[in-house]
Amino acid sequence: SHLVEGSPFRASLRGATLKGADLSRAELSFADLSAANLDQADLGRADLRGANLAGAVVSDLQLAEAAYLRGATMPDGTVHE
Repeated sequence: SHLVEGSPFRASLRGATLKGADLSRAELSFADLSAANLDQADLGRADLRGANLAGAVVSDLQLAEAAYLRGATMPDGTVHE
């Protein structure tokens, strides 16, 4: 992953439209996905540890299919343990 200069996140996908994208098994740990549209995206087995999903359009079912969520900021702003 590439570090985003001046940011704690590895990749910035803030506000990205990823609707219906195949992100299965994607390495998205510490990615900034805030306000991203992940509607109908496949997050099966994705690594979302420490990712910022604040304000993202994503369902609980999609998130339940991810492999890792520890430390991720969820769409409602809470941090997953």
